[in-house]
Amino acid sequence: MNTIKELECTRCKRLLPPDSKHYCCPDCQGILEVIPDYSLLKTRNLQALWTASPRKDIWRYLPLIGVPKPEGIETLRVGNTPLYQANKLGSLLGLFHLYVKDEGLNPTQSLKDRASVVACLQAIESKKNVIACASTGNAASSLAGNAAKLGLKAVIFVPSRAPAGKLAQLLAYDALVIRVDGDYQAAFSLSEKAIAHFGWLNRNAAINPYLIEGKKTVALEIAEDFQFQVPDAIVVSVGDGCTIGGVYKGFVDLVQLGITNKIPRIIGVQAAGCNPFVRAFLSKRPLEAMAENTLADSIAVGIPRNPFKAMRAVFESGGTWLSVSDTQILDAMKLLGKTEGIFSEPAAAASIAGMIQAMEKGFIQKEDHVVCISTGNGLKDTKTALEALKRPVDLKNDFHQLLDYITENKGELLS
Repeated sequence: MNTIKELECTRCKRLLPPDSKHYCCPDCQGILEVIPDYSLLKTRNLQALWTASPRKDIWRYLPLIGVPKPEGIETLRVGNTPLYQANKLGSLLGLFHLYVKDEGLNPTQSLKDRASVVACLQAIESKKNVIACASTGNAASSLAGNAAKLGLKAVIFVPSRAPAGKLAQLLAYDALVIRVDGDYQAAFSLSEKAIAHFGWLNRNAAINPYLIEGKKTVALEIAEDFQFQVPDAIVVSVGDGCTIGGVYKGFVDLVQLGITNKIPRIIGVQAAGCNPFVRAFLSKRPLEAMAENTLADSIAVGIPRNPFKAMRAVFESGGTWLSVSDTQILDAMKLLGKTEGIFSEPAAAASIAGMIQAMEKGFIQKEDHVVCISTGNGLKDTKTALEALKRPVDLKNDFHQLLDYITENKGELLS
């Protein structure tokens, strides 16, 4: 059953049929948005179907995602990541109801799996064997892993600064990795030329409108975890703008379907060294390109490709944009690890740093129900983590030396 009504251009509002082969508006080149057939979907009692579904992955939301999933196709198990109540961290910060959605427990350890597995089904439907994208790392490893599971070939364009941990994943999944001499913008530009020339399926989430339909499932899961009582605020780190756009779209769908009655305030967090959304928000001017000067490589995007959907997510939800320094990001990474046992990569920990700043500025109150989305696992970038964290203690195999050390460092041991 086709549950997509149409595609709409976010710029000129032109409508296209759901089976359109266009990724951008043919008139103005604006980004397209998938519009579900809400009237049809309301007849299916989706809330009850989701709750009763034996599947505990994103495919229980298949009618709302809008891509066909052939019988017999088994993907990696994407989604159903845990929502932890962060009691210790919340108590430390004076926040009564703090939760962390740990997307690092997806198959390739990031939220990007939600988009990549949708792209893989698109490739199968369109009979394309090759999928390509540009990425700072997570989308790349996500695409490579999900493509490998389904027997597809992935071609990945990464900037020269891509962390070793993410490159190792790509190579383990047997992707063709093109490391571009330059930043993310250079990698993106080369990928677009190659995709157009060779006719590969485009996994770049800012271009392919169906990939946000995969990303929005993180919002659907959060709503389910709250028994469809929507939290007050969602905090998420932002690079290209696709993830925050997906979070907003998921909650919009729930309101349109009559399942919930509000959208949470969405707070977008960027690194201070690469914060074009924050600057545009504060200056009330269009986005301007800027350098990618942050250790949080996954959100180091100087020219965001999905500005409309990202800015709309914050504006229409009554949220805000915040910048956090690299030092604040690393401090948040350490704090989350030692209080809640969640190891987030720097870009993911930016949501924690942003939540702390939002409290300080009064955007979050102590009684609010708040969800921070940790978008990726810390093992993605161990080099940065090791530079920020405490060093191991080197001792000989000598029990007396161990006793002496512990006696001398009781305060540190118990802190």
